[in-house]
Parts: sequence; C-alpha cells; structure tokens
Amino acid sequence: MTSAASPASLIELHGSPLYVYDLALVRARAQQVRAAISWQPFQPLYAIKANPCPAVAAAIVGEGYGIDAVSPGEVALALRLGVRPDLVLYTENNMTDAEQALAIAQGVLINCGSLDRLERLARSGAKQACVRFNPEFGDGAHEKICTAGPLTKFGVHQSLLGEVRRIERETGIQVVGCHMHIGSGFLDATAFSKSCEVIFAIAAQLPHLQFVDVGGGIGIPYREGQAAFDLATMGATLSASFAAFCHRYGRALELRVEPGRFLVAEAGTLYTTVTSVKSNPDGRVFVGCDTGFNHLVRVAMYDAYHRISNLTRPHAPSQVVDVVGNICESGDVFARQRALPTAQPGDQLALHDTGAYGMAMASTYNTRPLPAEIVIDGPTVRVARRRQTVDELLAQYVW
Repeated sequence: MTSAASPASLIELHGSPLYVYDLALVRARAQQVRAAISWQPFQPLYAIKANPCPAVAAAIVGEGYGIDAVSPGEVALALRLGVRPDLVLYTENNMTDAEQALAIAQGVLINCGSLDRLERLARSGAKQACVRFNPEFGDGAHEKICTAGPLTKFGVHQSLLGEVRRIERETGIQVVGCHMHIGSGFLDATAFSKSCEVIFAIAAQLPHLQFVDVGGGIGIPYREGQAAFDLATMGATLSASFAAFCHRYGRALELRVEPGRFLVAEAGTLYTTVTSVKSNPDGRVFVGCDTGFNHLVRVAMYDAYHRISNLTRPHAPSQVVDVVGNICESGDVFARQRALPTAQPGDQLALHDTGAYGMAMASTYNTRPLPAEIVIDGPTVRVARRRQTVDELLAQYVW
C-alpha cells in the first residue's frame, strides 16, 4: 500500500469513519471463481446486494460477470453499469405487479419465488421465466442467512414441481432457468453438494431449460484460524456433476453461480477512530469509537465476528476490552471481551472483512450520516461515494 493509501492518510484526507475497498483483491476473487469452474458454458453472476458500490460492481462486471439482482434498484444499477439485460437475473421476493411490469419492460428475466408470481408473470404475456426452488434444506453462517428449508420464505418447495409444469402447460410460459440458493457464509460444501443433487433432479423434469443456477453463499474465514473454503475442489466437483447431468438431460446447458460475499468481503475495511476509553469498577474496559451498528450491523444482527486491529499502536500491551459504537443502543457492540493492543482516544482501528453486507446494510439511525466509500485501484485512490452530511440527511424531509 502506498503512503497515499495508508489508513492514516486516507482518514486524514477523507475523514472517519471510512469504508475502503481494494479493487485488486475484488478482481482476484472474481478470477478465482471463474478458474474453478471448468464446465462451459459458464456464466457467473455477482450478487450485487453484497456490495452495490458502483466502482466495486464495475470491477466484477469487467471480469465477465452478470448481475443477480433482488430489487428494482439493483436492476437499475446493473443496467447503468452497462450489463446486458440478458445477463441480469431478477430474483424476486414478494415483488409487486408494478415491479414485475418494470422488469419486463427492461428486458430482464424474472426468477419467480412462488407459484402465484409465476402464474401472474405468465398471464401478463411474458414468454419466459426462471423459477427458484427450495430444496428443503439450507446452510449458512447464521440462521438468519439460511435461505432454504422449512422455515424460509424463499422459493417454490421442491414438491411443487408438478404445479410449475402445470402452469407451463396451461399458459405457454417456458421455464428457461432453474435456480436455488441455500444460504450464505458457509465454509463447508457438504450441504451445497447435496442440494445440487436435488436441483439437478428437479431440472431434469423441466424441458425448456437454458441454464441452471446453483446460487452462491460461499463464505470467507472471518475468524483467525478458520480454513478458507476449498473453491478448487468445489469447482471440480460441480463441473463434473453438471456435465453428468447435462449428459442425462440430452444437451449442454449454461451453468450459473452467483457469489457475493466471497468476491468482496475481504477487500473491504471499515476504519474508525477511538473516541473514548473507560473502565467500570469491575475492571471491564469499553473502547468507544466514532461508528456503530448503523454502519456495520452484522455483529448485532448475525452475531458475526470481525477481526479488529489497532493501527496506531499495534504493538501496545494487550488488554481485554469491549469495542463499542456511538449508537444509543445496548446492542451497539463490535466485540465482547476481545484481547487487543491497549487503545487510547485518537487511535485508529480497522474492522476487517467488511466489504460484504457492511455499507450495503448501513442506515442513518440516530440521525447519523453515512460514511464515505473509497476505492484503491493499484496506485489510484478515489472517492466512490462521498460522505453524507447532516444537512443532506435532513433535506430528505418535507419541512
């Protein structure tokens, strides 16, 4: 990292708190996924909800990715990035009829998560659709990001395949895509491989397919000592099993995967400044900083773990502390009883691996503006999103 891109320089120039993304690492992860899959045709999609920053998404699109979108805004973002409509898959979730009409007009394929949406899409005159199936079991780093199984709202249950075929026959719509997504953040491919067997069995009974999308969810090692996901083995296994499926199906189909977190999480860092250090009579130490769960909600929402570094005094004696934010909530905690180098007010901390579902889930809770986003691209450092001001935040209201 150049001196101009050092954390201290970035904070001095752009303020604190601050999100920073390394585009070289984003591209490397995107290339790693493409290299792991030998089957052709292969079309990866970026699950843009993980990090919708246009500069980050553009780097991934530049590696030949399409976009997995879940809202009209994400579709609009994908099209503004120059992604062809046929490379945008709109995975709907309780969409409105107005949203459906807009997607049809934009020329993107809708991935239906319910029978009634598939039927309404067909009755609207659409000729093609994708269907998201629920393979009845899921996986994920937390129950709130497990997106398959009996408790999830997502997808058409695998037992209702006959109803999908009925809608095809009665309306003339063709299901050209078969989709699943079992969850997010997994580091073991066991459940994923099992679910692929289920989705291939479903796909075998859909006669008009052009592609099968096996979803994303590949995790990253957030904790020290965690083993990274074995992408090479997964890719080889998936390529071989899909080749066998296509042989049984009678023709070659396009294979799609849709990573999000894996591409961007490790490339992002949230920099923050220590504003207060205080001790309770029982000796518990609280290190307060100038950001909170309004800027990084994963810890409060998912019990997530993020490594934290003291950039100012990395070699200071270790101290067991709670790292807490500036939001008026007891749950505004980034770490409980974590051993870190002793901090002082003014120290700069790094919350690592925050490139996925960090700024993407940020809010202005407590009427605190959003931080800036900076991208580092080799020797180039540039603002991807400028810091919001209080005046800009209040200007959204009608006074």
